[in-house]
Amino acid sequence: MMNTNLSPWRRLLLRAAATIVALAATGLLAACVTDDDDDNLPPANTPGGVQLQIVSFGDSLSDVGTYAPFASTLGGGRFTTNPGQVWTQLVATYYGDTLIAAQTGGYSIPVVNNPNGYGYGQGGALVTNPQGNGWAPNGTAALTVPVATQLQNYLSGHGNFRNNQLVLIQGGPNDVIQAANSIVANPANTAAATSNVQAAGVALAKLAQNAVQSGARYVVVVNAPNLADTPLTMLSVNPSVTGTLFNSLTQAFNTALANQLINDGVMRLVVFIDAATWFHNALASYQSQGFTVSNTGTACNLTAMALSPPPAFQSNPLGYATSLFCSSANFTVAGADQTYMFADLVHPTTHLHALFAQTVERAIAASGVGH
Repeated sequence: MMNTNLSPWRRLLLRAAATIVALAATGLLAACVTDDDDDNLPPANTPGGVQLQIVSFGDSLSDVGTYAPFASTLGGGRFTTNPGQVWTQLVATYYGDTLIAAQTGGYSIPVVNNPNGYGYGQGGALVTNPQGNGWAPNGTAALTVPVATQLQNYLSGHGNFRNNQLVLIQGGPNDVIQAANSIVANPANTAAATSNVQAAGVALAKLAQNAVQSGARYVVVVNAPNLADTPLTMLSVNPSVTGTLFNSLTQAFNTALANQLINDGVMRLVVFIDAATWFHNALASYQSQGFTVSNTGTACNLTAMALSPPPAFQSNPLGYATSLFCSSANFTVAGADQTYMFADLVHPTTHLHALFAQTVERAIAASGVGH
């Protein structure tokens, strides 16, 4: 079915001046579950028999609806096969909480800060740099508040973390995307771009340390999934070259992250989720997990979306061809949110991240949290 999409997307890839960033849109890896998903585990027994409040920081993998006020008018709301929920929301539900966005706005919608919102993740966010993927000044596109600032915003608004909170920290894929784009533009940038990615990994580890020092008892740290395993690589003009680049940069980020967590003595205090390995293994066994299409196609019909954008995207059709604006009306086939692994070129579908949420929940339980 997706063979009809390959040629147009390859032409679009060739035309894009900033190939990787243009198609990565405003973030990476948001995952969802709908009401008819029965994949989540039974409710957990939380520490002391109480519920846990979830506080999450990250990019579009963790974004619970920053851009929903605009995206929902086009049938979307999160970076997935909408109207599903991202993994952070699923983990919150598992522990008896409801996670909502700490800030909404962007795409020319006024920014609103929600004091009762603890979902700080924003699509496009880098670890420390405010000009993330899809960013534009004055809130005219993505907001991309960096993960470091998200954490500081929580501490400024709420003080230290509380004993009944579970803190989820994730980031790095957008730093990898920007580094890859820099190298594609000029291979002489390779050393500097790799160094920037390593610095981002160190910075994310320092954020975990900051959370622990600020009173967080239960902290989950998620490393960067590998874009070499996504349709962005598989459907590119030269998958071998693209995959090699992403492999190298992802490894640089994840190694720096893990080493810094170990060096600071933080690794033993957190639940570490190796998302890169998990997604790679999920691809290797995709059929046994109920998928019919792995990373060779997308649940959202991106070609049709790019060819028929709404008025707001007439001048930038690629900006519309992302899962942020994708619902069942844009699916490649009926039920694609359950049978495809990826919603668009980088973001997983409902079913895939239902499985990821289960993995996080089991890792938390194995660490002793919830018992």
